[in-house]
Amino acid sequence: MLFNDSLALMKLLFTQARESRGSGADDNLGRGMETALLLAFFLGIGWLVDRWLGTRPLFMIGLVLFAAVGSFVKMKLDYDSRMERLEAERRNASQARTTR
Repeated sequence: MLFNDSLALMKLLFTQARESRGSGADDNLGRGMETALLLAFFLGIGWLVDRWLGTRPLFMIGLVLFAAVGSFVKMKLDYDSRMERLEAERRNASQARTTR
């Protein structure tokens, strides 16, 4: 009996994971492109400001670091919210399974 319940739970979890991947492929490629383009954009803005003010690499380095930190903070917050949502779904599925 316990084996059948465990097997049913595993099927449920794998099915949910497969369905979530199919709807967006986890968006990893999109996140990577977003980060690369953001860093390139801030690098270009830094280069323009440095050229305008004559302060060679100061703004390039500063703005790229600013963009990198902001990008990683955004990724961390997105990851945390996704994990909270998945944990809540898993908790709800477990509670629904135990109330049957």
